[in-house]
Amino acid sequence: MNRVFGDRKTILILLIPPLAIYVLLKVVPVLWSLGLAFFQGNTLRGFEFVGIDNFTTFATDGAALQSLWVTVGFAIAATVSQVTFGYLLALLYVFVLRKGSAFVRTAVFFPMVLPTVAVALLFRSFVAVGDNQGPINDLINFFGGDSVEFMASTAGTMVTAIVMTLWSSMGFYAVLLYTGLLDIPDEIIESSRLDGAGGFRLVRHIIVPLSAPILLSSIIFSLNSTLKVFDSLLALNKGGPGTSTSPLTLYMYRTAFEYAEYGYGSTIALVLTLLCLVFTLTVFRSSSKRVED
Repeated sequence: MNRVFGDRKTILILLIPPLAIYVLLKVVPVLWSLGLAFFQGNTLRGFEFVGIDNFTTFATDGAALQSLWVTVGFAIAATVSQVTFGYLLALLYVFVLRKGSAFVRTAVFFPMVLPTVAVALLFRSFVAVGDNQGPINDLINFFGGDSVEFMASTAGTMVTAIVMTLWSSMGFYAVLLYTGLLDIPDEIIESSRLDGAGGFRLVRHIIVPLSAPILLSSIIFSLNSTLKVFDSLLALNKGGPGTSTSPLTLYMYRTAFEYAEYGYGSTIALVLTLLCLVFTLTVFRSSSKRVED
């Protein structure tokens, strides 16, 4: 093995094909999209260099700014709920269920493997009204209330979307955080209990600080995935009612592929990329300040 990896020609033969594929499928499209952000047009009418006009247009585009706020609001709400419930489940696995948590972990994780569109259609049927009324409104009627058209309001759609995202993904974050909790030495926990730390105090002062790295990774992963939400909101209510729950990804898709404005669509994609970068750096900076303090 050492003879093989010590040969530079062998290393080049092994590395060049995957690197070439990566460059063609990842680097080239990213650079192409970045370049298109400074042009207007499409393949039919041609492209015209406009400099930063697309960015100034974005700053004054009401629909784009609305989609930006939808994206940020959904990402924050979904991240807080995913990581919080995932962490609570992880604590349940480690300190309550312990060795008997395998079945519960599997059951809670199962929605993660379901197709996102199928989950969205399932939740849409849950809150449906009319002839095919869903169980949520049946429950409301049972307690004497009137049926609620959740998909007819922005708040109802967003609440449904957040609950749907939480249900389908909290099992993943629970398992992710569970692995981090398992790395905490039992000796530290036992000595803390002997010193009088128990329950909430144990979690706050011992468990959370020691599991901070995996918790930070979970927050960053959740933020980046929810900022790029697309198919779930599209399948749930097509970004409606109207465009009130349309995220940046859906606005980018419609701009580039329905209206054939590839340059402006690439600008929206670049803004979304910068948004992910800003959120990631913000989380890193806040965590580093806490460590220094």
